[in-house]
Amino acid sequence: MKWSLKIGRFAGIDVYMHVTFLLLVSWVAFLYWRQGQSVLSAVVGVTFILAVFLCVVLHEFGHALTARRYGIKTRDIILLPIGGVARLESLPTQPLQELWVALAGPAVNIVIAAALYVWLTITASFEPLQTMTLTTGPFLERIMAVNIFLVAFNMIPAFPMDGGRVLRAVLATRIEYSRATQIAASIGQGIAILFGFIGLFYNPLLLFIAFFVWIGAAQEANLAQMRTAIGGIPVKQAMLTDFRTLHRDDRLDRAIELTLVGSQKDFPVVDNGRIEGVLTQSDLLKSLSAGDRHVTVASAMQNEFVTVESLEMLETAFARLKDCNCHTLPVTLDGKLVGLMTMDNLGEYMRIQAALKS
Repeated sequence: MKWSLKIGRFAGIDVYMHVTFLLLVSWVAFLYWRQGQSVLSAVVGVTFILAVFLCVVLHEFGHALTARRYGIKTRDIILLPIGGVARLESLPTQPLQELWVALAGPAVNIVIAAALYVWLTITASFEPLQTMTLTTGPFLERIMAVNIFLVAFNMIPAFPMDGGRVLRAVLATRIEYSRATQIAASIGQGIAILFGFIGLFYNPLLLFIAFFVWIGAAQEANLAQMRTAIGGIPVKQAMLTDFRTLHRDDRLDRAIELTLVGSQKDFPVVDNGRIEGVLTQSDLLKSLSAGDRHVTVASAMQNEFVTVESLEMLETAFARLKDCNCHTLPVTLDGKLVGLMTMDNLGEYMRIQAALKS
């Protein structure tokens, strides 16, 4: 993911921190410093927020490791100011699998909160909750409270929270998956309206949460509709077969020519039928802006690229297009280039199929 820094690799999964997370850390440090008027106060604040997000990362590993049990790999875990995201390569195909994957994250927070409760009880370290805030009170007790909050918040039955996926999984054991998603999304948007109404009169933060939930529910419903529309269809049925390629020794002038005579934006770089790289439109424009019009394609192309096999499903191609943040996927068969897949032609295929069914 762009603008992300790699923290490390644990249990075979890369963990990244988005650069905007540093803004949150800086803001928390400032709040604690302003309250305590000392560097030590700022250090305590930063330590607290890092401990909270450690719990968030463990939450995401709960999802990732449970998904692994069902053969689903996790691309990475990304730490954002609003929480963490475990990017699974695919969604669970069975309702019960999705149920356990969704519950695994909050379960981790329950275990953390329970362990801290036992420790605080044994050491008699509890203080009255009414005297505690996010910036004051025993450190471990505040971490326990945050984990309880994470469980409660994530179990709200609305996308994109875990509770929305739990609700869909339960409904999907009785009704068709896309219908279950639509019902869960509608319930989530109803909750968003309720949060928004309350936020108007009491807490403006609820307005942000309402917007977050509304958008998440709409996106999940749209994704479910797309999964239903393209499920079980191989890439070869929708891929572009009329396209142009470049050779690594071609000049960028050739890429300009092909761009101007057609609508193709990205060009596979091929030698003897095998793809060696991809020259994207942004790569081309960047080189032209630098005055490198007459250099070879090899000097401007991307050597690392994502492909999809022609016999893989459209759902897989869609997921890769989203995750790689690229416009075009080369389609291969036995290592040789046989087509291209873009979001545009995927959308066209879906519109044609919808028209044929109407």
